[in-house]
Amino acid sequence: MTDRAEHCVLGISAYFHDSAAALVAGDKIVAAAQEERFTRRKADWRFPKNAVEYCLSVLPRGAELAAVAFYEDPSQKLDRIVRNAAANAPRGAAIWPKTLRTLQVLNKALPEELMEILPDPRRIYFSPHHRSHAASAFHPSPFDEAAILVVDGVGEWATTSLWHGSENGIEPVREIRFPHSLGLLYSAFTQYCGFRVNFGEYKLMGLAPFGRPVFKNFIYKHLIEVDTEGGFTLNLDYFDFETGNSTLSPLFHRLFKYPPRQPDEPISMHYMNVAASIQSVLNEVMCALAETALRLTGSANLCLAGGVALNCVANSEMARYTKGLRRIWVQPAAGDAGGALGAALDVSRQLPGARSDKGGSGTDTMAHAYLGPDYSAQQIRQALEQYPLVYESYADDEPGFRTAVSEALQGGHIVGYFDGRMEFGPRALGNRSILADPRPRDMLQRANNKIKFRETWRPLAPVVLAEHEARLFDRPLADPYMLFVSQLKETYRSKPNLNQMRAQGLSELAQYLNRTPSKFPAITHYDYSARTQSLTREANPRLHAILTHFFDHTGCPMLLNTSFNIRGEPIVCSPLDAVEAFLNTHLDLLAIGTFLVRRAAQPDRLQKRIGKKKFHAD
Repeated sequence: MTDRAEHCVLGISAYFHDSAAALVAGDKIVAAAQEERFTRRKADWRFPKNAVEYCLSVLPRGAELAAVAFYEDPSQKLDRIVRNAAANAPRGAAIWPKTLRTLQVLNKALPEELMEILPDPRRIYFSPHHRSHAASAFHPSPFDEAAILVVDGVGEWATTSLWHGSENGIEPVREIRFPHSLGLLYSAFTQYCGFRVNFGEYKLMGLAPFGRPVFKNFIYKHLIEVDTEGGFTLNLDYFDFETGNSTLSPLFHRLFKYPPRQPDEPISMHYMNVAASIQSVLNEVMCALAETALRLTGSANLCLAGGVALNCVANSEMARYTKGLRRIWVQPAAGDAGGALGAALDVSRQLPGARSDKGGSGTDTMAHAYLGPDYSAQQIRQALEQYPLVYESYADDEPGFRTAVSEALQGGHIVGYFDGRMEFGPRALGNRSILADPRPRDMLQRANNKIKFRETWRPLAPVVLAEHEARLFDRPLADPYMLFVSQLKETYRSKPNLNQMRAQGLSELAQYLNRTPSKFPAITHYDYSARTQSLTREANPRLHAILTHFFDHTGCPMLLNTSFNIRGEPIVCSPLDAVEAFLNTHLDLLAIGTFLVRRAAQPDRLQKRIGKKKFHAD
């Protein structure tokens, strides 16, 4: 081990949502995980004690913890919160209790937690929020030089920032400040359409293809003013970011002439059109910001981070239509969890003797996002026998294992797949996944209704053999992290298409269900898009072998791949999490490590409990 690798930095994000910890040794990413995976509380915002414990448990032998890095500057965040409360007094009384709690946390709880990890204040660093995001985007990227675009709700003050990354580090170029925020704007529409803020933005994105952007010009006229470089200001009369617990003011409701949709109400065409309109606005503003970032930095490479960078539709628009763009890379943990990683990488470069290994190799250093904990065969066996379950055991890398999983998939079975290190970030990338054949007409409804317990209209994504992706999709972006969408080629599309459905006067989302838009209906959305994961043998040899076997026997080079979790719960982390998810859903098979658990083989007492548990809405 080199001297440099012996000096590690622990990065931490906490106290807003999706807290996490990450450990780096120099530029090498050793480990990273979100707290929610350990506590089983989705988007857990609390100090990530369990994630910290995991990261420190894999500290390289002989290494020392040189520093702890927090992903925000508490003094600047407090400055915004206090100034905002004072500027809006006596309005906004609803947020004063929250303001006082935040003051207490940042002034007292946070220092105590950090000092407990490393009781030397000289070795505790605070990296500003957007700087942490920018570092998470650039330092692990495959580029030795790039423009960096960070867009989210709000950090300390910044909501949008442009940076330039090079071997000398990252330098700020331009920023937009609170309360003018694309992230908060999108969250306002998320709330208006009946989804939870900070949880349901991906639902709004998934709803958009069902509608038409008929309100786009209306939004530009009344809600957001955008200049030619993507700079923007919001009309704050229609929002309540500064003074209330809602993102919307009553004027917003009047403007659209419909009240906010309630979560349990049917989704009418009005809300589909609203979703399509704000998605179109977001696409255009993000493209303009990207072009400005490239122009100001003189770069042809672009890195993205911040919560808005998880909007794969906007990412795809930027990738395809941004002038001057040659290559793009998005941090797979682009939200606040990734801020922990960025803070660690940023501080690591500031330590004495630090040097960068960046060389623009064309490969990122995220280790395919497999940065969480893994578990031994003995730990898995103990979880299986705790209930106990009937299972089959295979030797490591035994061909019979992948054959059995592939044959189950060929037979229309839905498989919970658990293997290796847990993914970092919101996407399941084959180690904590639910897999299925994407071709059966009813597979989307089966997966949504019987496994995920979620809305039947929501799309699911495919994992595709990289060498076959271009045959299936137009201009695929070959992304291993599910951060872009591709369009299925005309050859594989079925009729009628969405425009024809609309022409028939269909106005309710329920009327779109049970239509087959393609030969792969389980992974194709109604605009023929799919959020693809491009899979190589190098990235995940075991999953690649299973998918290759499936392809050899079916001619289909992809599988449905959705996160191994149940509605309202985080992705599974431990073997026991996977076993409990298996017992509480209608999964046909659990493939866990080198063990197979078949639902049909379980005794009656376990069969009777399957699918009975009630889950919180997400």
